[in-house]
Amino acid sequence: MEWVGYKGGEVASKLATESVKKYIQSNFDNINKEKEEILKLLANAIEYANMVVYEKSKEVQELEGMGTTLEVCLIYNNKAYIGHVGDSRIYRIRKDVIRKLTKDHSYVQQLVEDKKITREEAKTHPKKNMLTKALGCTPYVEPDIRARNFEKDDIFIMCSDGLTNMVEEKRIYELVRKNINTAADELINEANMAGGYDNITVIIIN
Repeated sequence: MEWVGYKGGEVASKLATESVKKYIQSNFDNINKEKEEILKLLANAIEYANMVVYEKSKEVQELEGMGTTLEVCLIYNNKAYIGHVGDSRIYRIRKDVIRKLTKDHSYVQQLVEDKKITREEAKTHPKKNMLTKALGCTPYVEPDIRARNFEKDDIFIMCSDGLTNMVEEKRIYELVRKNINTAADELINEANMAGGYDNITVIIIN
């Protein structure tokens, strides 16, 4: 397995999000709205975004090797369709439980799965930001795609590792439960106060 780093993240993430949005908006009306078709649309959208970022990195010398993480959440007919590449995350709060719906594409996650380190050790591992998969670094990418039920009062949190490296999962849950309308700003503030050495993105869906 190849471990990847990435640079030019700001350019790559903007290109990726714009490309995914454009692809889905252009093609959604033309597909059968069955679960498998929507999942396929998400996968195609992410693969298209990967191609756009990769080709841009080849055009501009300063952007060579750039890449980004990407999370996509499309809600349709009481289902959340999730696409995922990298170590940004999507959480779901249902009733009194917060659950991570994505699996980090990272070296440290692989160590945890191989039972070489514990989840606690993973939090402070020096290589915790080394990715096994990122968008735009290679000509092709295989995203994780899944569908989850979206029930009344469910809350979805989309966030970058700039948040999760600085703020504990339990604290994310507490702030969202306390006030969903101010939680995104409060989470970003807490991450910045804790060190804030990376870009911090938080989107809350309810």
